[in-house]
Amino acid sequence: MAPAGAKAPKKSVLGHIRANVVRGLLALVPLVLSYFVIRLLYLQVDMRVAPGIERIFRVRIPGLGLLLVLILLYLAGLAVGHWWGRKALQIVEFLTTRIPLIKTVYRVGKQLTDAISLPDKQGFHRVVLVQQFRPGIWSIGFVTGTISERGKKKAPKLLKVFIPTAPNPTTGFMVMVRESDVRELDWSVKDAMNAVISGGLVSPPDLP
Repeated sequence: MAPAGAKAPKKSVLGHIRANVVRGLLALVPLVLSYFVIRLLYLQVDMRVAPGIERIFRVRIPGLGLLLVLILLYLAGLAVGHWWGRKALQIVEFLTTRIPLIKTVYRVGKQLTDAISLPDKQGFHRVVLVQQFRPGIWSIGFVTGTISERGKKKAPKLLKVFIPTAPNPTTGFMVMVRESDVRELDWSVKDAMNAVISGGLVSPPDLP
């Protein structure tokens, strides 16, 4: 008879492989999407716009297509930073969500982009566990700051904690709790975000 626990190493290896495959997927999908977007822009600009500019100036400019793509991305970034650019983007998103196949692809890409940029946008300070629904059930939360209770100078400040939903961490709950009511995690924001996006498939092996 095989000793108890003989299959544990196999399970551990399979779990290790699965976790790293999912982690690699989460890391590569945004890069691949970015590659195809830039490649599409480059082909369109290099084949259509760059030749026209070179004909006007009657000179061959090496790397003109790539330079024009970088300028286009820079201008798009500036536009999104202003209200009229955001309004135009909202109109594009509205039209995109009316086309079945494109709607699905666009939604996946947007969720991935938002998920990756979420920690920077929210200014997450550290990762904690917050009891939710009932005692003993813990949810991953990100501390975004502290707040004081008016009229209670000696009262400890409350933590502002954002609790994301899985697998889309761009939505969730914001709660205010005492420091003593949270459990500190030594995970990085990236590790915690991977755990949320993957539904727990990818996470550090243990809790402190």
